[in-house]
Amino acid sequence: RGTPRIANRLLRRVRDFAQVRAEGRITREVAVRALEMFEVDERGFDHMDRTILLTVIDKFDGGPVGIDNLSSAIGEERATIEDVYEPFLIQEGYLQRTARGRIATRRAYEHFSRKWTGGGQTEFF
Repeated sequence: RGTPRIANRLLRRVRDFAQVRAEGRITREVAVRALEMFEVDERGFDHMDRTILLTVIDKFDGGPVGIDNLSSAIGEERATIEDVYEPFLIQEGYLQRTARGRIATRRAYEHFSRKWTGGGQTEFF
C-alpha cells in the first residue's frame, strides 16, 4: 500500500503467524500462507478493497456511484472509504473518482476476471 504503518502491521502479523505455525521462521511460503489467511491478495488488496471494487462493478454496473451510496452499500463509514481505501485504489489505477462518483477502471475488471463493459466512461489510464 506504500504506507509504512500498514507494512509494519502486516509484518508483525506474518511474524506472529510464523511463530505459531512455522517454528518462528518466515519464508516466502510462510508469508504467502499468512497473507492468504489474512485475506490479502497478491496486489495488496484486503477484504474491504475487494468489497469496494466488486460493489462498484457488480451492484452499480461499474459506476459512477456516489460515496454515500457506496458507503451504505458496503456498511463502511464514508470517511474511512475516502481516507483509508480510496487513495490506494486510485493510486494503483483500479478506481477513478469523478464529479459524478466512483468508477471501476478496466484494470479492476481485469483483476477480478470480469468482462469490461466500459460503462460509457472514458478511461484516463
